[in-house]
Amino acid sequence: MKLVTYGYRGEVLVGVLRGEEVIPVRAAGLSYQTMNDLVCGLTAEEKASLIKLLETGSEEAVLFSETVKYAPIPRPKQDIVCLGINYAAHAEEAARFHEEAFGREKPVAIYFAKRVNEAVPDGGEIDSHPGLVTKLDYESELGVILSKDCKNVKPEEVWDHIFGYTVINDVTARGVQTLHKQWYFGKSLDTFTPMGPCIVTADEFTRPPKLGIRAYVNGELRQNSNTGLLINDIPFVICELSQGMTLEAGTIIATGTPAGVGMGMIPPCFLQPGDVVTCEIEGIGSITNRVK
Repeated sequence: MKLVTYGYRGEVLVGVLRGEEVIPVRAAGLSYQTMNDLVCGLTAEEKASLIKLLETGSEEAVLFSETVKYAPIPRPKQDIVCLGINYAAHAEEAARFHEEAFGREKPVAIYFAKRVNEAVPDGGEIDSHPGLVTKLDYESELGVILSKDCKNVKPEEVWDHIFGYTVINDVTARGVQTLHKQWYFGKSLDTFTPMGPCIVTADEFTRPPKLGIRAYVNGELRQNSNTGLLINDIPFVICELSQGMTLEAGTIIATGTPAGVGMGMIPPCFLQPGDVVTCEIEGIGSITNRVK
């Protein structure tokens, strides 16, 4: 099941995709006003109602192409939890770009946070922040959305806590990132989190999801890998983090990016105003964003 946030006739709605159409969840008798509310509150009975709605259709269905697009979770409840250097080939290219920042031994997972005031939808623009950013980069990533609070979760329990998956472009200012010796500022500038085009519920995929993940810049294929190649996989990450902190329902985890980012090219090739970036993941969809 694919869930979206969209605008239609002055309303911002949560809906379910049915082919080329979108149906508001209220057509199934659900009163959720935001995707955050739905992710944290959806019951098995309500999910069954949505599945039935997909089978029968609704008079409230409209063409999704005629709506205003929003990121599926426009305003995350908290900072996004991110994984750094979580594909082996990306680790190699990152160390080549900046040995001091990325080349040290990393026997444990690298975690950092990403502030998101408002996520950018498919079709939205990425601000190049002239005067501050000189090395603008893209990172196609699988986003994991939690449906339950996670505390001391065991590996075999992890999948019961996952609501679904989405595509995230972890846009990064490399100069800012390396200058400050940590990644928060360089990852968290306004418009640096394109997300979408939807959330696909976890039951649509295998455990773990092994999905093709790609990024294109101006139509040129740059990243081409598979989410099955994560160094620290989804169960490991959720189990480890939940031993010391509570991961609340609605938490978004960005699982890291594969090789092929701009800093990894020889010579490095960073984004410029006018460039168009597409990030896509098999079974979820793609998001395309222009740099302004």
